[in-house]
Amino acid sequence: MKTIKLNLIFAILVLVSASCDSVLESRVSELERRVAKLENGGATATTINATPTANASAAQPEVKPDGPLPEFSFASETHDFGTIPEGEVVEHTFTFTNTGEAPLIIQSASASCGCTVPSYSKEPVPVGGTGEIAVRFNSKGKKGNQAPTVTVTANTFPKVRKLRLKGSVNTAG
Repeated sequence: MKTIKLNLIFAILVLVSASCDSVLESRVSELERRVAKLENGGATATTINATPTANASAAQPEVKPDGPLPEFSFASETHDFGTIPEGEVVEHTFTFTNTGEAPLIIQSASASCGCTVPSYSKEPVPVGGTGEIAVRFNSKGKKGNQAPTVTVTANTFPKVRKLRLKGSVNTAG
């Protein structure tokens, strides 16, 4: 069982590092679902931690910390940029409200490929306050359906949230 988990996690990492291709993105999503199902004894999960550890037996499901926690409330976690010509740069800002009970601190935001660049405020978002995660997708060298993701890590539970862009790129020429 642990070997299967490690193989699936390794496959996810290889696929994510390969490209922004939508086929790979859908494969990564499917592998994430499979790993989450294995980790939760057959139950499905909405978020997983896909970082392999040196000691596989130490890999445990995320435990909710005690005390008040911040919470993301996004207007939308997916943005469809439609169909664009190759080479066009698309920008979108995901807005959220901290609907939790403590200040929300984004620790990192990383994209599934180099074609997508996220940026975010480093300041804590107070309870009831709003924040933004800006995402920039460069379609240069891309063609067909695209579905890059941005993984946001924060002091929330669960720690990881995924934001998604989707759309299609027409080849130049």
